[in-house]
Formats: sequence, C-alpha cells, structure tokens
Amino acid sequence: MKIPILRLGEILLTSIQVDLTDAEVMEFQSSVLHTISEVEARGLALDITAMEVVDSFMARTINDTASMARLLGAEVVVCGMHPSVALTLVEMGRGLIGVDATFNLDEGLSRLRKRIAQRGDSMLGEDDRHERSS
Repeated sequence: MKIPILRLGEILLTSIQVDLTDAEVMEFQSSVLHTISEVEARGLALDITAMEVVDSFMARTINDTASMARLLGAEVVVCGMHPSVALTLVEMGRGLIGVDATFNLDEGLSRLRKRIAQRGDSMLGEDDRHERSS
C-alpha cells in the first residue's frame, strides 16, 4: 500500500493510517526520502494518530527515516502519538531518539515552520517573510 506524501510549501506531510507490512514500511521510507530529496523539502511531518500499536521494526524505521531526513536537510516531527504507543516504545527501549513529537498535526506544522525559520534557509523570499510577519 502506497502512503500519500503531501507537499505544503516547504514541508511534506504524510500520515500512516493502516498497519503496514515490513516491505511496505521500507517502501514508505524510500518514498519519503526520495520525495524530500526531489522537492528539497525543509520539513517532514509524520502523523501517526491512527497507529495504536508500533512494533520494534516500525519504531526503528521511524528513527532511521528521521535521521536520514535530517541528513538530507529536513526537520522532522512525529505527530499524534497515542500514550499506548509511547509506553510500548519506552518498554521496548526504542524511544524516538532525536525526533521531536507533538500532540497533533497543527502543533507539529507550527513547530516545523518555527525550526525552519530559525535555520534561516527557508525557500520563502524576503517579500514573503515580510508578508507573513505583517
């Protein structure tokens, strides 16, 4: 199953809505990284609100994908993690290392925009920045 990856300006948004096989997880990772590189995305919001269970392979893949995305120049935020998922990750010793997490997608997008602006390499031109701050 192909997971959609949407572009919101300089941020990519993707949401895992179903359980994925290991092969689908690897296809997803490849697709996300290819898209980041292709469009030179500055941020990636990964919404996992629909996931009530995360196994160790998925946790490792999310970590690896985030690390690879950062190497490509994109900030990463995981949005909407259920408490049961967080508990499972900690119990497995698979916490999301180096990955920001937010309660919801709105907060995640806000955090990404802020971090991109702080880096100073936004694709927005000076005129666009002035318009947004007005």
